[in-house]
Amino acid sequence: MQHVFAAFSGIVVVPLVIAGALGFDSQMTTTLISASILAAGVATIIQARGIGPVGSRVACIMGTDFTFVSPAISVGSTLGMAGIVGATILGSLFEVVLSFFIKPLMKLFPPLVTGTVVCLIGLILLPVSIDWAAGGSGASDYGSLLNISIAMIVLCVTLLLNRYGKGIISSAAILIGMAVGYVICIPLGLVDFTAVTEASWFEIPNILEYGITFDAKAVLAFIPAYFVTTIETVGCLKAIGETSSVEMTDKKMSSGILADAVGSICGGLVGSFSNTSFSQNVGLISLTKVASKHVALMAGILLVCLGLFPKLAGVINGIPQPVLGGVGLVMFGMVAAAGIKTLSRVELTDRNLLIIATSLALGLGVTFRPEVISGLPEAVQMIFASGISTGTIVALVLNLVLKDMKSDRVQVKKVEVA
Repeated sequence: MQHVFAAFSGIVVVPLVIAGALGFDSQMTTTLISASILAAGVATIIQARGIGPVGSRVACIMGTDFTFVSPAISVGSTLGMAGIVGATILGSLFEVVLSFFIKPLMKLFPPLVTGTVVCLIGLILLPVSIDWAAGGSGASDYGSLLNISIAMIVLCVTLLLNRYGKGIISSAAILIGMAVGYVICIPLGLVDFTAVTEASWFEIPNILEYGITFDAKAVLAFIPAYFVTTIETVGCLKAIGETSSVEMTDKKMSSGILADAVGSICGGLVGSFSNTSFSQNVGLISLTKVASKHVALMAGILLVCLGLFPKLAGVINGIPQPVLGGVGLVMFGMVAAAGIKTLSRVELTDRNLLIIATSLALGLGVTFRPEVISGLPEAVQMIFASGISTGTIVALVLNLVLKDMKSDRVQVKKVEVA
């Protein structure tokens, strides 16, 4: 249950962000949430139980990831949900290929690149949480005292529980914070139960319900995200191996990445998004001292069961925007902080600072001023409309092109001595 609680908020926020950005109606949003929970459960079962060469067979929890939010929005704005499904499935085949080249791939993505990209993901998503906290973009009461107050209450509850709570209270701080905000909003008339009443009690998702559109331009927008999540999964699996005293061989790593890809294919088929490993659940292994893959397997089964009940998704869909804003500020801020933590292990030479600065500048610049690429061909626009794609490509290319000068290292050493 602790693993389910720790992963649940991350799983449901991704479809909420994408559905809100693309203007999906309440019914479709509810369906997306159910499909995302179901797909996360299936991917977790595959990763923990293993099917042939697929699955690392360790206690790894899977789910939708923030890395895919920006590409999904850029593709969905032109090709709709069918385009997102097509890019998710085709992109996962690219990850299948990556699984056979783990060693050389790690050389392309040192901490300098991954840290910059993860930090960029958090920074790009922060304006979304600010809009939520204010009541939602375009809302008539945007920035009202009531909306901001609710968001701040949820933020404070989440922070205090995460910092001072013990065991399951700390690990489920985000979920509890959302529940507290939800309860506060009910007597204030801010909760819409329409989605709950319209949703059925039990429903099996239709395969390819939204259709499927295969578009090379859309896949190119997803490829940088698959690169990043592949590296993240390698890191998660290594951490799980260390905390559970399991030797993570190259073969196990490859099997884990394959499970990522198969889980993403399953997500696309049921009308959800790409799946990858959840790093927050790695911390739970250290907390609980339980590293059994059977625990992760049971968590996956529970997620599958929850995904088959649309009314639960309807309840989640009815969460007021300020409540999402309160927890979103913490979650997205933590993503950015995780990137900074990774960069703190990097030697900050002039070259490395230049790569970080340029990648962040272009990634954020395209995000906040998307019209800057309006004159480019449509195929190029779809790739660079995502700030994450832009930042990843820039960091990757600069890391390969800009040579590491000895003078940079000498200068850093002199500063350290001083």
